[in-house]
Amino acid sequence: MNLFLLLGAIVLIACMIGSKISSRIGVPTLLIFIALGMVFGSDGILKIEFEDYSMAEKICSAALIVIMFYGGFGTKWSVARPVAGKSILLSTLGVLFTAGLTGLFCHYVLKMELLTGLLVGAVLGSTDAASVFSILRSKRLNLKYGTASMLEIESGSNDPCAYMLTIIILSAMSGDLSSGGILYSIFAQLAYGIGAGVLFAFLGGQVLRKIHLSEDGFQSIFLVSIALASYALPSLIGGNGYLSTYITGIMLGNQEIPKKRELVNFFDAFNSMMQMLIFFLLGLLVFPSQLPDFFLPALLVTLFLTLIARPVAVALLLTPFRAPLRQQLLVSWAGLRGAASIVFSIMAAVSPSYGDDYVFHIVFCVVLLSLLCQGTLLPFFSRKLNMIDNQENVLKTFNNYSEETSIQFIRLEIGHNHPWVNQTLKEIPTIPGTLIAAVLRGDEDQAIIPKGDTLLREGDSVIIGAKEYQDKDGIELTEKLVEPGSRLIGKKLKEADMKKDSLVVLISRNHTDLIPDGDTTIEAGDTLVIYSAS
Repeated sequence: MNLFLLLGAIVLIACMIGSKISSRIGVPTLLIFIALGMVFGSDGILKIEFEDYSMAEKICSAALIVIMFYGGFGTKWSVARPVAGKSILLSTLGVLFTAGLTGLFCHYVLKMELLTGLLVGAVLGSTDAASVFSILRSKRLNLKYGTASMLEIESGSNDPCAYMLTIIILSAMSGDLSSGGILYSIFAQLAYGIGAGVLFAFLGGQVLRKIHLSEDGFQSIFLVSIALASYALPSLIGGNGYLSTYITGIMLGNQEIPKKRELVNFFDAFNSMMQMLIFFLLGLLVFPSQLPDFFLPALLVTLFLTLIARPVAVALLLTPFRAPLRQQLLVSWAGLRGAASIVFSIMAAVSPSYGDDYVFHIVFCVVLLSLLCQGTLLPFFSRKLNMIDNQENVLKTFNNYSEETSIQFIRLEIGHNHPWVNQTLKEIPTIPGTLIAAVLRGDEDQAIIPKGDTLLREGDSVIIGAKEYQDKDGIELTEKLVEPGSRLIGKKLKEADMKKDSLVVLISRNHTDLIPDGDTTIEAGDTLVIYSAS
C-alpha cells in the first residue's frame, strides 16, 4: 500500500514537472502524460504490468464526467452566445459528417469491415475540450470572429454526440438494433439527457444560493456530487449522461452563485488531475513495441481526418454563415482528438459486441499524432492565417476571468492623529483610480453616503474601493513570525534587514492588524506579512 501511494505521488509530481517543461518547449501537456505512462508501463523502464481494459474504462469514464462538467462550467455563456449556433452545429452535424466520412474511408481505403470503420469514425468524431482549452489559455490565442468561444463550446459539447454514435454502432455489432431501436435510442439519449441536465442545474443552483455551503467548504464537494449524479441518473434510464453533465455544468456555471470564480478554479485543478489520470492510464495500457503495426493505418486516418473529413464538415456548416475562409481553415485545424476518443475506444475494447483492442491502438496513434502535430502547430497557424486579434482577450471566455468592473473594498480607520480628521472629502488627497464608497460612523457603524462636503471625524471608518487585482504576475504573500531573541526585535522597519524586492504590508500583533510604515517598531510575537515577487 505504501509503495503504491509513493508511486502515485511520484507520478503526479512527474506530471507537473512535465507540464512545466512542455509549456516551455511548446508541446501539448497531454503528450507528456502519455509518455510518462509509457515509461512506467510494461515496455517501459519500471515494467508496471497493466492490461485491465475493464478497470481502465471505469476509471476513465468517471474522469471524463469531471472533464465534461468543467467544459460547461468554465465557459462564459454571455461571450459564447453570438457563436453558439455555429458551435452546436459543429458539435452535432459536424460530428456526424466527420465520423461518417472517416468511417467510409476506413472501410473503402483501409479495407476494414464497415461497422469497424464506422466505429473508428464514431470514436474519433469528437474534439478534445481539455487540449483546446489548454492551448487557448497557455498560448493566449486571442482569436478573431469569436473563434475561441466557438471552439470551446464545440469541443466541450461534441462528446455526447460521439458517445451516442459509438453506442449505436456497438449495438449494431451485437445485432440488437432495428430502425425503431435507433430512433428510440436517439430520442431517449437526447430527451433524458437534456431533461436531467436542466433539472440538476436548477436544483443545484437553488441549493447553492439558499444554503451557505461556502462557509463550511462544502460547495466544491456538492458540485462534484451534482456532476456525478447528473451523469448517473440519465444513464440508468437510457439517457445520455455526458450530455446531461455538460448541460448541468454550463447552466450552473452561468448562474449567479456564491464564490463562483473559486469553484471554477477548483474544477480547473481537478480537471487537470483527471487529464493526467486518463492519459497516464492510456500510456500504461499501450505496448510501444506493438505500435509500428498500427502506425501506417493510423497515420492515414489522421491525414484524412485532418485534411479532408474535418475541413469538409466545417465548410458545409460554416459557409452558410459566411464565415471567412481563414476562420474555417483554423477551425478545421483545431479539431484535436484526445480524452473522449480514448475513453470511447476503451469502451469498445471491453464491449461484448466488439471486444478487440484494434480500434484502441488505432485511436491511440491518431490521438498521439493529433496532439503532436495539430496541438503544437495551432499557435503557428493562428498567426499565419492572421487570426490573432490583440484587442480580444481569450481569458474573457472563461468563467474565472475577472471582469474589468470588478472592485474590492478596504476599510481605513480614522484615528486621533490621522491627517484626514476634520477634513471634508473634497479636501483630502486621494489616490487616482480609487473611490470613497462609504463612511462608517459610531458604535453601530452607521453608513453615510459620501459627498464632497462630508466631514470626517475621529473614530470614523472610510470604505475605499479600487479595481480588483488578480495575481497573474507571480507576486506572493508570506508570513514571518518574530520569535523571542530575533535580531529584528526593537528595530524600525526601515532599519530591518529584509529580503530585496520585498515589503512588509501588514503586522499582526496581539490579534490586531496594523498597517506599518518605515517608523513602525518590530516587537516579539509580531507576524510580518511580506509581499515579494516570486
